[in-house]
Amino acid sequence: MPKSLLIISRQAPWSGPGAREALDIVLAGGAFDLPIGVLFMDDGVFQLLPAQKAAELQQKDLTANLKALSLFGIDDLYACSQSLVDRGVAPEGVTIEPLQLLHGNELAAIIDRYDQVITL
Repeated sequence: MPKSLLIISRQAPWSGPGAREALDIVLAGGAFDLPIGVLFMDDGVFQLLPAQKAAELQQKDLTANLKALSLFGIDDLYACSQSLVDRGVAPEGVTIEPLQLLHGNELAAIIDRYDQVITL
């Protein structure tokens, strides 16, 4: 049985290649039917907002990648609720579903559930 993988995405979509690289890893793993989850936390929660206007910052728009997650069988999508609150991001305004909001100890429990964890 393949090992499960959790990608923790902590970078804003406009802060460099980290957010795009995290999604690329997720989509590649999904193409090989690996059990994968994605946790958006810290500035990574900004990836969940619509209308990023990435071209203005000479970055790739991540919206299509986020919408493709379910097509690749990636349904374990999580966001740190405290990161959303700290950055003024309303949960009902995010672009991907289903998104599970995690609080405090739930974060540690999700991380422990996966065999491998990569943070970008």
